Amino acid sequence: MRRFLVIVVGLAMAAGVGVVIYRKVEAKRAAAGAAGGNRGRAPVAVEVATVRQAPIRDVRLLSGTLRANTQFSVASKVAGRLEALAVHVGDSIRRGQEIGHLESEEYVQRVEQARAELQVAQASVEQYRRALEQAQREFDRAKALREKKIASQAELDAAESHLQITEANEKVALAQVAQRQAALRAAEVQLSYTRVVAFWEDTSAEAVRVVGERFVDEGAMLKANDPIVSVVQLDPIVSVVQVTEREYPMVRVGQTTELTCDAFPGRVFTGSILRVAPLLRETSREAQVEIEVANADHALKPGMFVRVTLELARRDTATVVPVSAIVRRGEDQGVFLVDSAAKTVRFVPVQPGIQAGDQAEIVSPELSGLVVTMGQHLLDDGRAVLLPAATPGGAAGSAVQSTPPAAAIQKA
Repeated sequence: MRRFLVIVVGLAMAAGVGVVIYRKVEAKRAAAGAAGGNRGRAPVAVEVATVRQAPIRDVRLLSGTLRANTQFSVASKVAGRLEALAVHVGDSIRRGQEIGHLESEEYVQRVEQARAELQVAQASVEQYRRALEQAQREFDRAKALREKKIASQAELDAAESHLQITEANEKVALAQVAQRQAALRAAEVQLSYTRVVAFWEDTSAEAVRVVGERFVDEGAMLKANDPIVSVVQLDPIVSVVQVTEREYPMVRVGQTTELTCDAFPGRVFTGSILRVAPLLRETSREAQVEIEVANADHALKPGMFVRVTLELARRDTATVVPVSAIVRRGEDQGVFLVDSAAKTVRFVPVQPGIQAGDQAEIVSPELSGLVVTMGQHLLDDGRAVLLPAATPGGAAGSAVQSTPPAAAIQKA
């Protein structure tokens, strides 16, 4: 039993010595590898690009629809037969212009009847005025006779009562005159409604509208409020687009945009953001944006499909690298920066900014030199690399040639 314990203790001591020796050997090997710059591992062939200082824009290409800045229907305010309609689709009209009229004989007769009734009421007023003057004289006479004890109190009271009744009758007649005057004005208004007039609030001389649709023809029987034509404003015209939740905070009223449409290939229209919806739809997480577009020649029409180029951000001078140069290592995004003299790489965590096409802005830290754009999955800090053939200027030839100017790139 004692011999067995001695053997176990000896084996344990031997194992402990072996572990200590193994750890020392591994530590020396790791130190030698770090000092020797990964000697013993084959260099990785990579492609690189030059870190550049260039302008970059964050641009969105959105699809939208044009609609009229204002649109309304001109309707008949009274019932009747449309006797004449003087405008057609596409005609320009001005504020207050008469565009048609309804048959008016019935309304003319109503005006004449109301005018005649007013004259009768005015004659009644004149009659009661004279009666009031007579009643006033009789009352004054009765009052004087009573003071002289010639007339009785009953005669004075009767004269006073007659005077009061006559005054009341005159007030009734005056009220009837006011009533007949109101009826005459109403009849005249009804008659004026037989004239179909296009009216809107804008009083400027340039406030021209266009007939968009014509709903009825001459001779049609109309009810009150039946639409006759639609009127639209084409200058300016409004484009409606949708922006996503990510883009929404960068959209502001007054931002300049550019629009193109299939109807006019090669022509660019300029607009500015007029309104931004204060909410996003829950179903799509998008908000509506209205863009006002100058349209003096009325080339653009409501209902046209347009493509809107919206610039969300711009840097006139930015540190730019290809998007393919940015990789993730653990929780960090970064690039492998090349040490051209030692032909090794170093991972540098970065904060990306604007991404436009295949180019990305590096907000921090400051970078210069070459970054790896292909082969990063085989790299770690200090790894040796094989660089592409250098150009006469000393930079990697394939890097700059494969990187288009950032300013010319737009993100769809």
